[in-house]
Amino acid sequence: MKSKHSGTFTAQAFLESAGLAKRIVEYRRGEVIFTQGDSCDHVLYIQKGGVKLSVLSKAGREAVVAMLGPGEFFGEGCLAGQSVRMGSATATTDSAILLVDKDHMVRLLHKQHALSDRFIAHMLARNIRIEEDLIDQLFNSSEKRLARTLLLLARYGKYDAPVRAVPPISQETLAEMVGTTRSRVNFFMKKFQRLGFIDYTNGLKVNNSLLTVVLHD
Repeated sequence: MKSKHSGTFTAQAFLESAGLAKRIVEYRRGEVIFTQGDSCDHVLYIQKGGVKLSVLSKAGREAVVAMLGPGEFFGEGCLAGQSVRMGSATATTDSAILLVDKDHMVRLLHKQHALSDRFIAHMLARNIRIEEDLIDQLFNSSEKRLARTLLLLARYGKYDAPVRAVPPISQETLAEMVGTTRSRVNFFMKKFQRLGFIDYTNGLKVNNSLLTVVLHD
């Protein structure tokens, strides 16, 4: 399906079209979408809002794997034969999530080349992100990891605006994503604020100049 305005394929418009085995579910901020160990039956697509993907260890420690926004797929492990969810998904803000049955999604990917191309691009981008996250954890300081995380949350590089708002997120969650303590996150956030890299007026906003922290050796 193509957008009336741009003439380009729009995954959301296609997935919302009539005749699909789908359903749209509304979630409030903090509500669980699925839990680690749940049956893996659908591919999910974020229409609006945001989603936190996390994994819980046997010792009860939570690690945040990703923070996703509108236009992103998740739960695609079911297409690779996963029978249960390997992690949990939680709405980070009021969200609308489109659920597509896995068997129907497979048929769509075979028949609709535009959707298949969009989905493959999503998977490649996700794999690149995972590799970058691993390199970040192995070689960068917690300060650099926090700066990179904030830029990713602000969707740096996807928009031209020099300052972008970050969806509501706690310092505890940032610490889980970065792999450090809340006190260290608090220390660096105060430093970034003092240097003008972030601003708390009407919610957290990130200035593109924060990139200098990531690039600094």
